[in-house]
Amino acid sequence: MGGFSFDNYQRNKFLTAKGYPVPTATATGTTIVGCRFDGGVVIAADTRATEGEIVADKNCEKLHRMSPNIWCAGAGTAADCEMVTQLISSNLELHAMSTGRAPRVVTCLTMLKQHLFKYQGHVGAYLIVAGCDPTGPKLFSIHAHGSTDVGYYLSLGSGSMAAMATLESKWKSSMTKQEAMDLCAEAIEAGIWNDLGSGSNVDMCVMEVNKPAVLHRNYRTPNERSIKQKSYVFPRGTTAYLNEKVKPMIKPVAYDIFEETVTSTGGEQMEIDG
Repeated sequence: MGGFSFDNYQRNKFLTAKGYPVPTATATGTTIVGCRFDGGVVIAADTRATEGEIVADKNCEKLHRMSPNIWCAGAGTAADCEMVTQLISSNLELHAMSTGRAPRVVTCLTMLKQHLFKYQGHVGAYLIVAGCDPTGPKLFSIHAHGSTDVGYYLSLGSGSMAAMATLESKWKSSMTKQEAMDLCAEAIEAGIWNDLGSGSNVDMCVMEVNKPAVLHRNYRTPNERSIKQKSYVFPRGTTAYLNEKVKPMIKPVAYDIFEETVTSTGGEQMEIDG
């Protein structure tokens, strides 16, 4: 039968009563999506990077080049995504040199999932891998602990629920390239407007069969800073205050400087170069 399975409910309840901590969801602070169309695949991401509640970078690039025909979008810890993708990209290049052919998307997927599985989720990289090879366009997702999914459209990150709502309501089979690009951009914007961890602009990469991948940096910029209508520089004394107290600075302490006199005890005089 289909649907959810609650077979482990009693087991989890027993483990919780014994004091074992319950796993919690990881907040990734990003929206990334992927969508297949006839003859290719599109991935997109927002450009906000956060440090807790602080926006650290408003135009962070979250799309990573794995090979000329394979790209991936990353959510999670920015440093982990950057280092993991760089490592596997290097290994893919060595693989291509040793085999004499371009790497396939499933090869990139296998290298990434095997690497992440070794760390059991402690390396925080959540990836959507996409590309085109002789077998056609491919789209996969990889979670930090190494599990993978395959689909016609995928989303990950803290804004993935808003993005998935857009994808599920508007995706259709036999999409054109422009329709897929518009759908991915709209899904990312749904994450931007409905998730505090996502924001700023929309980056996009389009991969087609027998064509080079095309990166669209800042494909959409829905958060451009506008010119302020008024000047908010107020003259001194605009804000009223009730009282004023001036505290004098601590007077610096004067130190006496003593010169030490060295008395000669004999011996040969040292030669000095003049």
